[in-house]
Amino acid sequence: MILTDTHTHLYSDAFEDDRKETINRAISNGVTRFFIPAIDSGYTQSMYDLETAYPENVFLMMGLHPTSVKENYLEELAFVESELNRRSFYAVGEIGIDLYWDKSTLGIQQEAFQYQIQLAKKHQLPINIHCRDAFDEVFEVLEKEKGIGLKGIFHCFTGTEEQAHQATSYNLKLGIGGVVTFKNGKIDQFLNKISIENIVLETDSPYLAPVPFRGKRNESGHLVYVAEKIAEIYDYPIEKVAEITTANSKAVFGI
Repeated sequence: MILTDTHTHLYSDAFEDDRKETINRAISNGVTRFFIPAIDSGYTQSMYDLETAYPENVFLMMGLHPTSVKENYLEELAFVESELNRRSFYAVGEIGIDLYWDKSTLGIQQEAFQYQIQLAKKHQLPINIHCRDAFDEVFEVLEKEKGIGLKGIFHCFTGTEEQAHQATSYNLKLGIGGVVTFKNGKIDQFLNKISIENIVLETDSPYLAPVPFRGKRNESGHLVYVAEKIAEIYDYPIEKVAEITTANSKAVFGI
């Protein structure tokens, strides 16, 4: 059984003391493919070091996270563009809009989001979307950029059934993680109305650990618990869930 974690921050300081052990635990659980989103230029070298240490397992994205869209965002976007021109990546992400922490930056967040979608199209790459308290604002940008060349993953999807259908209408897969195991997560109540061909698995580790680890540090090895919940929702064997969702991730990332 091969599982793909389409979103994990393995370079995070949360893994500083046991990164190797964490990765080995994941691999022993069948999680052998790790897609790594960017945050901003301050994390880039840590991402490259991770890729060097695990070249068969680690696949990098490049992008500017919405919570890092600040006064210097134009410099950061120039860095993203230069890195995309300099070497290969598997996606532009994570990008999007986050209004949970700071609503005052909405204008520049929208600008940065749309610009990075255009970069993704230029480089024929998928996008990986971060959306927090901002579905309408994210959809507004996607509506402008929909069509040929737009593809990717709506990371950590926690919206409604209607929003799920809207997201998939833009040629986006839904990234499903630990929230699907939460009693108040709600997405488990309608997910089986979404084709499993539109689902990929993720942890967003070290965040959003699934039950029975909720509230603790998440890690890629816990993806098994997400896969088990998806298997229950769709009434499939977990092996089939692993096969389909990994195939879906390959359709997005091209590897």
